[in-house]
Amino acid sequence: MRGIAPVPSYVVMQPTTLCNLDCGYCYLPARAVDRRMPVAVAEAVAAPVNGWARQGRFSVVWHGGEPLAAGRGHLGALLAPFDPTVEHHVQTNATLIDDAWCEFFTEHRIRVSVSVDGPRERNLERVSRGGRPAYDRIMAGIAALRRHGIPFSALCVVSRPEPGLAAELYDFFLELGCDVLGINIEETEGVNTRSNAHRPEQVSGFWAELVAAWRRAPRIHLREVEWSLRYAAAVLDGVEDDVLPRQLDPIPTIAYDGSVVLFSPELAGFSDPDYGDFTSGNVMETPLPDLLAAADRTRWVAEFLAGVESCRAQCPYFGFCGGGHAANRYFEHGRFDGTETDHCRNSKIRLLEGVLDHARHHGPTPA
Repeated sequence: MRGIAPVPSYVVMQPTTLCNLDCGYCYLPARAVDRRMPVAVAEAVAAPVNGWARQGRFSVVWHGGEPLAAGRGHLGALLAPFDPTVEHHVQTNATLIDDAWCEFFTEHRIRVSVSVDGPRERNLERVSRGGRPAYDRIMAGIAALRRHGIPFSALCVVSRPEPGLAAELYDFFLELGCDVLGINIEETEGVNTRSNAHRPEQVSGFWAELVAAWRRAPRIHLREVEWSLRYAAAVLDGVEDDVLPRQLDPIPTIAYDGSVVLFSPELAGFSDPDYGDFTSGNVMETPLPDLLAAADRTRWVAEFLAGVESCRAQCPYFGFCGGGHAANRYFEHGRFDGTETDHCRNSKIRLLEGVLDHARHHGPTPA
């Protein structure tokens, strides 16, 4: 985890800034505006990505806004420049999914991840622009995926990790039929300025309860828990230094206009009097590999790398998280060379503590 990898493991593409929902915890600044990515931007990104994909597995993640708000015709045109060897993923709120979209996903071999926060009463933050609950439309979209036999992942935001919630959520997603589940404790970032500070025992208890629910029926790949278990096993085997990659993944996010933001998609669309607009350049002017090669010349990136080194020197959890995310540092501290954040505490430190606490009290978890 020293320096920046010259080749990322995936890129994030923003086909449109528009989202048809207005979720209470959303961080996006321009989600009411429809700014669509020109095909020329996708062509500029596809040139290096196609080469990387021929050397090994490589993914493009279509993220918004709501990517499906770009429409099937336009999204199809953006996909066209990429070779068949490139894996495509889409993160969607599912409200626009119908039979035609399912046929589109199948035709283009797109892997689908759906944002849904659990049962109806847990989705009250997910509303339309008119303030109407989106739950029924989300479930209709998921029903279409299941009708077409399309496997899907789920991403759930938890605003208040209270007792009993983890088991409730796991049972819901087990019945929903997703094959992978990711849990995000709400973050203070972007235009969402709500606090994400919680009592330590409350958060670690949530994660421990989630492990217990998973152990009863381990039929879903539980992203955070499985990652924690892999790390714990590596520590026991004395190979924890091999868990993280040797260099930081730059995770380039390509905004609708071709501008490139590294490390944190959540920084796209924001600007700061001291740091500027956080971009490292534009693929319409400079090839993406060249932007990555010069990444550490961007002031905030250099400051972030210094912050990662501070985490390495100070934090016993560094081998698990690798120094955290740039956006969390900025939106919580106002700069990039700080260390521990509430996001670290909620989704890294308390996560690992909760998993280990469950293991101490209930014995080994399933392999």
